[in-house]
Amino acid sequence: MKYGYRTFGGLDHDSGGMLPPGIKALLLINGVVFLFQMFWGAQIASVFGLRPVDVWTRGFIWQIVTYMFLHGGLFHILFNLFALWMFGRSLENVWGTRAFLKYFLVTGIGAGIITTVTPFNFNNVIIGASGAVLAVLFAYARAWPNNPIYVYFLFPVPAKYFVAFMILIDLLAVAGMPQAGNVAHVTHLGGVLVGWLYLLQIEGRLFSFSGWWGKRRRQRKKVKLTRKRERDMDFMAEVDRVLDRINEVGYEGLTEREKEILNRASAKLSEPD
Repeated sequence: MKYGYRTFGGLDHDSGGMLPPGIKALLLINGVVFLFQMFWGAQIASVFGLRPVDVWTRGFIWQIVTYMFLHGGLFHILFNLFALWMFGRSLENVWGTRAFLKYFLVTGIGAGIITTVTPFNFNNVIIGASGAVLAVLFAYARAWPNNPIYVYFLFPVPAKYFVAFMILIDLLAVAGMPQAGNVAHVTHLGGVLVGWLYLLQIEGRLFSFSGWWGKRRRQRKKVKLTRKRERDMDFMAEVDRVLDRINEVGYEGLTEREKEILNRASAKLSEPD
């Protein structure tokens, strides 16, 4: 299956474009928002950070989107943006900017929704793009599983093992103390889950309602055409019978119903193709 003009599966690593436009836009937006947070951090986080209880009780639905562009400190934003640049640029160079940005937003919003509907962190304020960033790492490892990721810039680890280890840490944290510390482990896992399902959908390996609906429509159309042909065949058999009757008794000897059949046949023949 193709997405845009590139394929998701069997990707060729394209290192061209050190700062493609989608990555550049995300870095710029997050950087500008962080500057505002330096002056009004608490006020901005209280309105635009994701606090599930506010989404449910106060209708702050926008928080499911805006939380991705807030960060809790310099290290937090630098880590996320570095990872986004390091791994996201390869995906954007291969997928295209539109496809990459859509993936980033879908996984980030999906992670926010999962965070909102689960009981963990219900009263906490969640900020950061970590859910979407981990989804980007997951997609990178899925496309180039054996590419090395240098831990502490020294130890090369294949991407598939590195991402698997990060997911395992989040799983263990959720199984143990999901609300402990300042890390939203459920949000991380939500981003990966949404990213995985999204990629399966793009590849045509996940149940597709649109595909199922299209198949149903084609089946119904086929049944209608078959029934129409059968009705037309029955009608033409009636017409042949009436024509035989004309040879026997003449037009004036036909019944009213037989004359009506001839009139309908004449009307159908005069219809444009």
